[in-house]
Amino acid sequence: MRKRYANLARIRTLDPERDWLEIYQTMLRLEFPWDMKLGLNLAFNRSFSIPAIAAVHTATGELTERTQKRIDDTGLLMYEMVLNGFDQPRGRDALRRVNQIHRPYDIPNEDYLYVLGCLVIIPTRWLQRYGWRRPCCHERRATYRFYRELGRRMGISDIPGSFEELEVWFDAYDAVHLTPNDDAAAIERATRSLLLGRIPRLLAPLGDGLVSAMYDDRLRRATRVDAPARPIRAGLHVALKLRARLQRSFGAPPKASLFADGIKTKTYCDGYEISKLGPEAGPSSSRAGKSRKNR
Repeated sequence: MRKRYANLARIRTLDPERDWLEIYQTMLRLEFPWDMKLGLNLAFNRSFSIPAIAAVHTATGELTERTQKRIDDTGLLMYEMVLNGFDQPRGRDALRRVNQIHRPYDIPNEDYLYVLGCLVIIPTRWLQRYGWRRPCCHERRATYRFYRELGRRMGISDIPGSFEELEVWFDAYDAVHLTPNDDAAAIERATRSLLLGRIPRLLAPLGDGLVSAMYDDRLRRATRVDAPARPIRAGLHVALKLRARLQRSFGAPPKASLFADGIKTKTYCDGYEISKLGPEAGPSSSRAGKSRKNR
């Protein structure tokens, strides 16, 4: 049991205001690898569902027509920054590429801030509910600090001053702006297959219901997804709670950290260049350029 909590013991010796990158890396790579990856998937799903943001993505076709590549590109850029920080060459290159991709679009600051909030709040809440242990205060603060630094380097302003303040802002914005829209529904249909790939083969016949059960009511409404049958929702909840209990009682930290052998994706079997990730050009049509101005 003591070995199971060794990483937590080390994290508690660190200062989240100074060691936020090391703490966040430990969360992703050693403590909660499966949960963090799933939580980040759910975070991006939610961020794509705000009507104004969804409109931009459907206009470019990146998520609806080149879904696997778009998701792989997003994951690679994010994980490169987590693995390398913002000052090492690969992390710096990934951040530069993220800014290049977004530069052609007239994206309001509050939309950027909402995406940042999704990346902080949604995975943390998943861990609080289904992780083998709840994230400690150092981990919550380090998560906030990582994304605050990312936001600062992307030119995002008015970032709330703490995890708790960001959570309050996020919930208020989410309640008002996450509303039903056809663009979000189209993106959800396109990206659903990626979440279905995380369902064990034995449960494949229940896959659609299980994916829908991972969403909360507000996200289901925004993406026009029907609520799954109550037995499916209850069954998923019980299975995830049981998994957490078994991991807590009998699990051990992985011997090799996540991405120890590099980041593998379906799109780039033979490797990738950070500078070439993402769309080849800016907005692909006048519609993409106008989608912001009309909002």
